[in-house]
Amino acid sequence: MHTWTNNTNSNNPVLRGTCATAHFAVSILCLSLLAFTSYARANEPCRICVVDKENGYPVPLVELKTVHNVTFYTDNAGVVAFDLPELMGQETWFTVTADGYERKPDRFGFHGVRITPRPGERHEVTITRTSIAKRLGRITGAGIYGESRKSGEHVDWAESGVLGSDSIQSAVHGGKRYWFWGDTKLARYPLGLFHMTGATTPLQPLDHFTPPLKLNLTYFRDGKGVVRNVANLAPDDPGPTWISGCTSVSDREGVKHLVGCYSKITPPLSSYRVGLCEWQEETGNFESIRVLWQKADGKSRPDLLPVGHPVFYRDEQDKDWLLFGDPFPSMRMKSSYESWSDPSQWETVKTPKYVLDAKGNKIQPHRGSVVWSSFRKRWITIFTQQNGSPSYLGEVWYAEAGSPLGPWGTAVKVLSHRVYTFYNPKIHIGMTPADSPVLLFEGTYAQTFSNAKFPTPRHDYNQILYRLDLDDPGLAEALSSE
Repeated sequence: MHTWTNNTNSNNPVLRGTCATAHFAVSILCLSLLAFTSYARANEPCRICVVDKENGYPVPLVELKTVHNVTFYTDNAGVVAFDLPELMGQETWFTVTADGYERKPDRFGFHGVRITPRPGERHEVTITRTSIAKRLGRITGAGIYGESRKSGEHVDWAESGVLGSDSIQSAVHGGKRYWFWGDTKLARYPLGLFHMTGATTPLQPLDHFTPPLKLNLTYFRDGKGVVRNVANLAPDDPGPTWISGCTSVSDREGVKHLVGCYSKITPPLSSYRVGLCEWQEETGNFESIRVLWQKADGKSRPDLLPVGHPVFYRDEQDKDWLLFGDPFPSMRMKSSYESWSDPSQWETVKTPKYVLDAKGNKIQPHRGSVVWSSFRKRWITIFTQQNGSPSYLGEVWYAEAGSPLGPWGTAVKVLSHRVYTFYNPKIHIGMTPADSPVLLFEGTYAQTFSNAKFPTPRHDYNQILYRLDLDDPGLAEALSSE
């Protein structure tokens, strides 16, 4: 009987060579994997997270700048993925600056922090909020979680394909919340989309009102999946199409119509045609239903136009009105589709030219919105100041009134920018519970009309969402002016 052993062919030179070759290959593979792992670790970024000292919330849009002027900006998770090889392992000073927040100065007056960054390490930087409004994060644009994803976080976030979006219009219609923006940037070319872009969300698209913010917008797209225009009213007409005054209004049969007032624009920023338009669900596009004015006719542009952010209002006689203005109502009509579409039924209302702050200074509104607050049981407004300080169009104010027509009480500044613009703010009523003190508003963050030397990467020309707590002690002067 023959017994087989493990070393039966141990003296076979062919097998010995094969085994040696295999062993060598395995060794090379292991060394390669080890080298790759070491290389990957050496190139892994250092995660720096900036948080609000008061509540620990991550703070988006914070600038961290090195001594040799390399600049990083926190994403919606408050994160910067620091990856400069020349500073890894070295004690590094970061100057920390942010609108509405600050890092306390050291004894030489520098606002910043020292960190020794190393691959894969995590550091936390605290800053103190100086504005009443809290920054929740960016709604539009690319790289909303661009820094976090470098550290393996928020990798499920889907990019929209949009790089920049101007001025919000929003309305609740058909059980959904519609969002429309003006001129929109895409990656494919410096000239983007100029006939409004749009998206929808559920009526209450956020399940919490603290950062990190994730607002999932379902954009209207073309057959290739690319974000498209939704207001190409006359394809052969030159210039952008801008829509304002978006609202959903019922006709006499109770049928809802999603409508707006459009302007066709010619350089630099003037209009040559104004008209009324209506959303067509079948085409996913606004269509013109009435031309109100054309420059070619030689007549003056009408003073009364249903623009801004509309307000539904029931007066003391239980009459229902639809008010338009920007921010304060300047015209009214009966709350019906028939009245909205008939200029002969439009009426002028008196609009205040300014409001006063606690020191009696006149604050001239630029644009904003007015809504009813169920929490405050008052009409409230958020607006950007015209010719403000320190930023020309970046100072945002809050005020209250017993009627949307005023008079308005003491105005309180809730948000300030060092030099940047924050224009056309819109209050999103209904995105929070009616009995909640939390108020949400968005606006366009832009270098335009400012003294900023450089646009903020990723964030410029995009929409930023803020939270204002209506029971905040900082609003005491406005709350006491009932």
